[in-house]
Amino acid sequence: MPRVFVVGSLNIDSVVEVERHPRPGETLMGGDVATFFGGKGANQAVAAAAAGAEVSFIGRVGDDSGGHDYIARLGARGIDASGVTVTPGSTTGHAMIALDARAENTIIVSPGANARLSAADLAPLETMQPGDVLLAPLESDLDVIAEAVHIAHSRGARVVLNLAPFAELPAEVLALADPVVVNEHEAEQLEASGVSPDSLLVTLGSAGSRWGSIEVSAASVAHVVDTTGAGDSYCGTLAATLAAGLDARTAMQRASDAAGRAVEWVGAQPN
Repeated sequence: MPRVFVVGSLNIDSVVEVERHPRPGETLMGGDVATFFGGKGANQAVAAAAAGAEVSFIGRVGDDSGGHDYIARLGARGIDASGVTVTPGSTTGHAMIALDARAENTIIVSPGANARLSAADLAPLETMQPGDVLLAPLESDLDVIAEAVHIAHSRGARVVLNLAPFAELPAEVLALADPVVVNEHEAEQLEASGVSPDSLLVTLGSAGSRWGSIEVSAASVAHVVDTTGAGDSYCGTLAATLAAGLDARTAMQRASDAAGRAVEWVGAQPN
């Protein structure tokens, strides 16, 4: 069975609800702080596993309660966490999230152990085979991500590269991805960088998503609670469906449906 390998971040998310986001220098009163598991890499891995994929995760956590709890959580979700390294002397990554009354968020990330991810951590990718999929967002060291892409491609695996948060990668790295996934804002930044990947998938929020000539409508959502994990749910489900050998349109539709469900709960991952 083809596998999805995810190289990425693991964060503990602290979420506070506010009526609106503060202006610079302004203090606002918010609600109680709620703690969730997050990090783009882990969010996408959880989504891929929920979509039925066999998932292996490569990343780093701190030698703290949050890190050890996270490894246990991945295992409980059926994700192979043997590639997650506990990093002495470092804390697990942490994200501070403000969620306003319109379900829009602002996020500040302290990477912690995620910043220690190195090329040496990528050894599990040497087991990849044709049909497997590498899924990688960009909350990790960009040189490490580029190396992961090269390893996966050399093994005949498919690469799904999510340029979130946006950062510039060499054109030759982007050319190995099928597809490069961006939202509307990241698409503008990518265009401004002067690089145009041959395989580009753009998510368009309520307008759906577009991959080349294929366009898929967004899922109908009755009540938006929190948009934090929608993009990650999309990417994880997309990678899982592609690994299952299904066509691009089906993968996009399933990914869109998953993203629609993801905005109906608070936090980046389902409980």
